Parts: sequence; structure tokens; C-alpha cells
Amino acid sequence: MAKILVIDDDSAVQFTIRLLLERAGHSVVTASDGRNGLAQFETGDFDLLFLDIFMPGMDGFETMRMVHRQKPLTPIIVISGRPLPSGSGPDFLTMASKLGAVSSLQKPFKPAALLAAVARCLETARETSKSPDRTAGNAA
Repeated sequence: MAKILVIDDDSAVQFTIRLLLERAGHSVVTASDGRNGLAQFETGDFDLLFLDIFMPGMDGFETMRMVHRQKPLTPIIVISGRPLPSGSGPDFLTMASKLGAVSSLQKPFKPAALLAAVARCLETARETSKSPDRTAGNAA
């Protein structure tokens, strides 16, 4: 199956996601913040990332920017426990999607929703890797 990196500062969330993904047959590596996650990302060949938006030190937005700089096609699922705004304040999950996240989940999430998001992201990544590179030959 897939090799997945989970970056979240909440150890209970890390454990839950790891358990669900490993039961589904995936290989999982965890990191507790953006800096450690980026270090793991640089040394591994991951098929998918789970990324918490709000973490101490390097937050999810900065981590996502650095990941995209290195491997722009790696799919990212953002997760957040902050409540969705009710008319006031930004919707951080939507913002992350506009910045390049493939999918998003609001904590707490249902196991079926997490596994469905993983399946969609991995399938999309497989389809993308099979399609010809449309930028080849379009030198600037």
C-alpha cells in the first residue's frame, strides 16, 4: 500500500491516524511538528502527507509550502481541530485547500471519512503519475 507521513502535535491524533492507516495496510511515519515532519519528509519517499494546520513552531501552512517546493505532486490532507467559522474569521481548511492541499478533514473525524480521503488522494496521485507530463517541451 502507501507510505504515509502524519504531522500533528497531538499524540492522540497521531496514534489514531496511525492505527487506522496501518489497519488498512499502509506504512506510517509520524512527526510532532512541522520541522520534524519536514526532516522526515526529506529522508523518506512518501506517497501522502497528513498535516495539522495549527502546530507550535512551523505551522502547517509553512510546512506545506516547503513540501510543495521540494515535491509539488505529493498529495497533502490537512486536518484541524479549530472550529469552522460561523460567519466571522477565516476558514483555515478551505484556505489550505486553496494553497495546495488535496483534501481536508475537521477534527474529530470519522474513521470512514479519513480512509475515504486517503483512497481518493492516492487514486488521484496514481492517475496524475500515469498521465503524460504536459509541461515537457514547453520551455520558457
